[in-house]
Amino acid sequence: QGSFKRMVEVGRVVLVTHGGDAGKIATIVEIVDHNRAIVDGPTTGVARQVIGYKNVVLTDIVVKRLPRGVRSATLAKFLEKEQVVEAWQKTAWAQKLEARKRRAAMSDFDRFKLMRLRKQQRAVVDRQVALLKKERA
Repeated sequence: QGSFKRMVEVGRVVLVTHGGDAGKIATIVEIVDHNRAIVDGPTTGVARQVIGYKNVVLTDIVVKRLPRGVRSATLAKFLEKEQVVEAWQKTAWAQKLEARKRRAAMSDFDRFKLMRLRKQQRAVVDRQVALLKKERA
């Protein structure tokens, strides 16, 4: 295994980083060569395609005992059984991407309301810290 923790293998879940499917996850179903693999994402809307390793990022999620070249319907059953999409959504990585997407979609007024809420929260915390300091002194 060596120093690498994520290997390119059949069943490895990847995050597509470039192209029309950017931001979606897919699963490696066949390895073409040292630069490309066939990925498929029947549950996430990624069409079966040959994609370069430069355009994907390997995740820690692996679908165990997935046969090579599996068809989309069978892959969907494997993904549902192992709850891959749910496992991905629980990761900090996926949550960070979702928060980034939500922040990008905010309007100016939404950002203003968020600033006001953070100020209120900070004021409450500062009051409690001041009370604790006063009690200790």
